[in-house]
Amino acid sequence: MTTFDDALDLHFIGNATVLLRFGELTLLTDPNFLHRGERAHLGYGLVSRRLTEPALDAADLPRLDGVVLSHLHGDHWDRRARRHLDRSVPIVTTRHAARHLRTWQGFRRAGGLRTWESCTLTRGEAQVRVTSLPGRHALQPVLRGMLPPVMGSMLEFGPVDGPARLRLYVSGDTLLFDGLEEIAQRFPAADLAVLHLGGTQLPGGFVVTMDGAQGAELARRLDYRRVLPVHYDDYTVFRSPLHDFLAEARKLTGRGRRHGAVIRPREPMCPAGAEVTACASALS
Repeated sequence: MTTFDDALDLHFIGNATVLLRFGELTLLTDPNFLHRGERAHLGYGLVSRRLTEPALDAADLPRLDGVVLSHLHGDHWDRRARRHLDRSVPIVTTRHAARHLRTWQGFRRAGGLRTWESCTLTRGEAQVRVTSLPGRHALQPVLRGMLPPVMGSMLEFGPVDGPARLRLYVSGDTLLFDGLEEIAQRFPAADLAVLHLGGTQLPGGFVVTMDGAQGAELARRLDYRRVLPVHYDDYTVFRSPLHDFLAEARKLTGRGRRHGAVIRPREPMCPAGAEVTACASALS
């Protein structure tokens, strides 16, 4: 029988791409393996140049038990991922993305979830339950209709047929809006929040991901145990650097408002390519 130590190994690859290992189970989020100087396609002829190198090439990935894809944009699902990922790997994503991946790219096990729907992936005696959570890539109705639907996700790791031992929230490319508060109501405790930041700006000045201030406020509202900011310096469309988030988080702390402890990517605590071990707290 497998013995679980309630530890999740997290390998930060870059942008919003994270490799997760719990027991025998291996999961990948938002696969983006473009190299510095290559361009991601964002739709409607828009492209953005990558400024950083991924810590791992798609061809060097271990066997995957699943991929969690927040939405179908070129900085989250790129041509290198499409070329190198096994067409039989389960992909948990939005219904919009799942239809496209099955129909046009041959990923036959891509499955789409509605908000609050769940599915479970297993390997050996380990499992992860993936629940689709609210997300909005834009707040203006017209712009939202032009962008691909986006989902956040709650990843609950534990033994097969057993209770969750560890929870990890992934925001996806959402902006801050009132609908996110229901996440904390349904999942009042989690061990780590992975927040997609960057203040992504499109032509016309439209911002379509959280900037530092919004990310700090979401961290406060959720009040999860730890926060890992990602998705903030990898592409030319990102306008809000990590410093913005850290400064806003310090302001909230100074006002006596709680938020989770911050793990900083690309710094000694969590450089791209390093592994971080998140241990479970008492979940309720």
